Amino acid sequence: MTPSDNSLHKVLAALLAASLVSPALAFDLDSGTPITVSADSARLDDGKGIATYTGAVELVQGKTRLTAERVVLYRSAEGLNRIEANGSPARYQQPVTSGEGETDAKARNITWSASDKQLTFEREAVIEQNGNVFRGDIIHYDTEQRVVTAEGGRDTGAGPGRVEMVIQPRGSSSDSTK
Repeated sequence: MTPSDNSLHKVLAALLAASLVSPALAFDLDSGTPITVSADSARLDDGKGIATYTGAVELVQGKTRLTAERVVLYRSAEGLNRIEANGSPARYQQPVTSGEGETDAKARNITWSASDKQLTFEREAVIEQNGNVFRGDIIHYDTEQRVVTAEGGRDTGAGPGRVEMVIQPRGSSSDSTK
């Protein structure tokens, strides 16, 4: 990596952190607001602390929403510690904490880990916020450090997958609510 590549990488990371990802992008277990789950069917294995929901699953906490075809919740003695969601795609939505708009993230697999403070979007991952778009095969977001890392997909014969970003100019918005 050349010095100019490294500078570009730092600028892109700063822009992404500042303009695309909400500082509290995750479920908040310290909140007094419960997480409500609805689905077509559910299976609870109390001994293992695993609850599996299938069919039009919705997890909602306040204005944060996760929808998927299948969701697995893992609990320990400390409480909920991991959520795994799968769909075509699974979708995560949360209002932006500073300003107006909403973070809308989609991927075939979404995993939230309380212990790692990590939110991971895998396979065809797309995160949109106020006209800004971030695409990659895998996108990791450290909710505590507010660090985003992304990977492109494998070479499928049509060329290697790449990480893509669309960053709106300051003062403009592609929001249709104007």
